[in-house]
Amino acid sequence: MTALTQFERLESGGVWRETATSDPIEVTVSFGKATLVLHDSTEQPVTHWSLPAVMRRNPGVRPALFAPAPDAEETLEIEDDLMVDAIETIRKALLKSAPSAPRLRGFVTLGILAAIIGAAAFWGPGAFMRQTLSVVPDSKRNEIGATILGHYQRLTGPTCRNPLGAAPLSKLKTRLMGRDAKGQIVVVQTLPQGATVLPGNIVLIDRALIEQLDDPAIASGFIVAAIAGRDSHDPLGDVLTDAGLNTTVQLFTTGDIPGDVLSNYAKSVQALDVTPAKPDDLRTAFDAADIPLAPYAAIRDPEGAQLGEITDGDTAPILTDSEWVRLQGICAS
Repeated sequence: MTALTQFERLESGGVWRETATSDPIEVTVSFGKATLVLHDSTEQPVTHWSLPAVMRRNPGVRPALFAPAPDAEETLEIEDDLMVDAIETIRKALLKSAPSAPRLRGFVTLGILAAIIGAAAFWGPGAFMRQTLSVVPDSKRNEIGATILGHYQRLTGPTCRNPLGAAPLSKLKTRLMGRDAKGQIVVVQTLPQGATVLPGNIVLIDRALIEQLDDPAIASGFIVAAIAGRDSHDPLGDVLTDAGLNTTVQLFTTGDIPGDVLSNYAKSVQALDVTPAKPDDLRTAFDAADIPLAPYAAIRDPEGAQLGEITDGDTAPILTDSEWVRLQGICAS
């Protein structure tokens, strides 16, 4: 889109609130390929808003107040005139480009039906899903994952963001995911399976694994195991499997997934089975992250049925004691 290209390097400050009663958080606002991206003071993404869905709540008033959807509790306040005008310009461009004629909508519907028929005839549902997954760009995966996380927070409570724990969490992400890895680690209020991965490489970890344990190797192990499972199983595939063929076709043909589909999927996140990596792949992942496997295995495979006998070599400290203590307070209000 020409309008988006014009402003793709623009950034400004803003004030984000998760709900009307939440404390305000200073953020940096920038444009992604199809999203409005909000980063906190540690440069960690706070959330991604889908640009086509962003709405203005106080037209003509400064500072401008935006929301990610008509019924959303989240708000973003921006005083920078250039950024406000840029968002308004892009919103207007999106509205102008949206198909509105009934006849055109009919053609789109027929196109979707043709795609379903064609996919069933030439590929079959499984192959069609794999083809769809192969063409979804990172920006769209980020948007989908961030949207699911937003819905999940509304169900279970806000993610943990105490500033004292931000730096240790960033260090842990670098250690476990690599210095240049995309995505983020997010501490959530509750997650029965310990850790899981959403589209966009958003790794969720249960706060209990951090708060209630003295050894950072256990929480780290859950994160590494979840990432290793993702490497053999695309998290976006779980979303499409849960939603059905029509959603796969819609993503393939329009590049979007309906909001109610992602909201419903967020309700099932706590019940998601952990996708196990093969034992050899799991060992390789732990070696690459330079963390011991035994502490994690003692919880996940205490009898050695899957991983057998484990003898860990020397590994570098994951975090210092003081860093781990600060990370353990990341959920403190």
